[in-house]
Amino acid sequence: MNDPLVLVLVAILPSVVVFLTAFYTLKQFMNASISERMTDLRKEDHRQTLPLRLQAYERVTLFLERISPGPLVLRVHKSNMSSRMLHAELIATVREELEHNVTQQVYMSEKAWAKVKQAKEETIRLINLSYEQTGDEQSATELSRRIFENVGRLTHTPSQEALVFVKDEVRRLF
Repeated sequence: MNDPLVLVLVAILPSVVVFLTAFYTLKQFMNASISERMTDLRKEDHRQTLPLRLQAYERVTLFLERISPGPLVLRVHKSNMSSRMLHAELIATVREELEHNVTQQVYMSEKAWAKVKQAKEETIRLINLSYEQTGDEQSATELSRRIFENVGRLTHTPSQEALVFVKDEVRRLF
């Protein structure tokens, strides 16, 4: 029992046990404190970003309504326009509307933004198809009529489909 190694171990072992216990306890306390702080930060972040996200969804909803073929044609069509002029104006308006709202994608999911872009592309495709069916020499009224006919054949406009997706995503926020 007088062995110096045993005496050193007897003196050091309780100190090591106390140190490891204190270390483990402090580590648990620090982890709990950090976790609580992160939760508080997430709550505060959510409180500040939720209004921004809702505003983005509102703007995108307005965008989808504005590029819906019916209201779009009624807003852009002017008397004495040719079908070529109306076609160019409709396409430019749809693209400009998206450019004004492109920053809203920051607050939306990838899927929702993809649906918005898809609605824009399908609306342009519908306008182009109607223009091809009408031709250059016709009046803007004829192109408008053709657009309304083609929209009438659809069960949902591209904007309506995207709008349903956006609304579902907003509902999931709450």
